[in-house]
Amino acid sequence: MDEKTMVNDALASVKASLTAYTTAISECSNPNLRSTLQQIRGADENSQYELYKIAQSKGYYQPAKMADQNEINQVKSEFAGTPRWS
Repeated sequence: MDEKTMVNDALASVKASLTAYTTAISECSNPNLRSTLQQIRGADENSQYELYKIAQSKGYYQPAKMADQNEINQVKSEFAGTPRWS
Protein backbone atom coordinates (compact mmCIF):
# COMPACT_ATOMS: atom_id res chain seq x y z
CA MET A 1 0.00 0.00 0.00
CA ASP A 2 1.42 3.39 -0.94
CA GLU A 3 1.65 6.40 1.35
CA LYS A 4 -1.18 8.29 -0.36
CA THR A 5 -3.58 5.40 0.18
CA MET A 6 -2.53 5.03 3.81
CA VAL A 7 -2.99 8.74 4.55
CA ASN A 8 -6.37 8.87 2.82
CA ASP A 9 -7.50 5.69 4.62
CA ALA A 10 -6.43 7.19 7.94
CA LEU A 11 -8.34 10.40 7.15
CA ALA A 12 -11.47 8.42 6.29
CA SER A 13 -11.15 6.39 9.48
CA VAL A 14 -10.75 9.46 11.69
CA LYS A 15 -13.68 11.13 9.93
CA ALA A 16 -15.86 8.10 10.70
CA SER A 17 -14.75 8.06 14.34
CA LEU A 18 -15.53 11.78 14.71
CA THR A 19 -19.04 11.15 13.43
CA ALA A 20 -19.46 8.25 15.86
CA TYR A 21 -18.18 10.28 18.81
CA THR A 22 -20.51 13.16 17.95
CA THR A 23 -23.48 10.79 17.87
CA ALA A 24 -22.47 9.16 21.15
CA ILE A 25 -21.98 12.54 22.84
CA SER A 26 -25.36 13.82 21.69
CA GLU A 27 -27.07 10.72 23.07
CA CYS A 28 -25.08 10.41 26.30
CA SER A 29 -26.81 11.15 29.60
CA ASN A 30 -23.84 10.38 31.88
CA PRO A 31 -21.90 13.64 32.42
CA ASN A 32 -18.57 11.89 33.12
CA LEU A 33 -18.81 9.68 30.05
CA ARG A 34 -19.93 12.64 27.95
CA SER A 35 -16.91 14.65 29.08
CA THR A 36 -14.55 11.75 28.34
CA LEU A 37 -16.02 11.30 24.86
CA GLN A 38 -15.65 15.02 24.20
CA GLN A 39 -11.97 14.85 25.19
CA ILE A 40 -11.39 11.85 22.92
CA ARG A 41 -13.19 13.59 20.07
CA GLY A 42 -11.01 16.66 20.60
CA ALA A 43 -7.86 14.55 20.34
CA ASP A 44 -9.22 12.92 17.18
CA GLU A 45 -9.96 16.35 15.70
CA ASN A 46 -6.34 17.33 16.30
CA SER A 47 -5.12 14.09 14.70
CA GLN A 48 -7.40 14.62 11.72
CA TYR A 49 -6.04 18.12 11.20
CA GLU A 50 -2.43 16.91 11.33
CA LEU A 51 -3.22 14.16 8.79
CA TYR A 52 -5.03 16.69 6.62
CA LYS A 53 -1.98 19.00 6.62
CA ILE A 54 0.26 16.09 5.58
CA ALA A 55 -2.13 15.02 2.83
CA GLN A 56 -2.53 18.55 1.52
CA SER A 57 1.21 19.32 1.58
CA LYS A 58 1.94 16.19 -0.45
CA GLY A 59 -0.90 16.80 -2.90
CA TYR A 60 -2.88 13.77 -1.71
CA TYR A 61 -5.92 15.79 -0.74
CA GLN A 62 -7.31 18.99 -2.15
CA PRO A 63 -9.98 20.81 -0.16
CA ALA A 64 -13.04 22.23 -1.86
CA LYS A 65 -12.62 25.72 -3.25
CA MET A 66 -13.50 28.52 -0.89
CA ALA A 67 -17.01 29.88 -1.20
CA ASP A 68 -17.38 33.38 -2.56
CA GLN A 69 -19.36 36.02 -0.69
CA ASN A 70 -22.52 35.42 -2.77
CA GLU A 71 -22.51 31.72 -1.86
CA ILE A 72 -21.97 32.56 1.81
CA ASN A 73 -24.84 35.04 1.77
CA GLN A 74 -27.13 32.51 0.09
CA VAL A 75 -26.47 29.89 2.78
CA LYS A 76 -26.92 32.49 5.51
CA SER A 77 -30.29 33.49 4.10
CA GLU A 78 -31.39 29.86 3.83
CA PHE A 79 -30.65 29.31 7.52
CA ALA A 80 -31.85 32.71 8.74
CA GLY A 81 -35.31 31.39 9.63
CA THR A 82 -34.03 28.16 11.16
CA PRO A 83 -34.95 27.88 14.86
CA ARG A 84 -32.04 27.69 17.28
CA TRP A 85 -32.11 25.89 20.61
CA SER A 86 -30.30 27.39 23.55
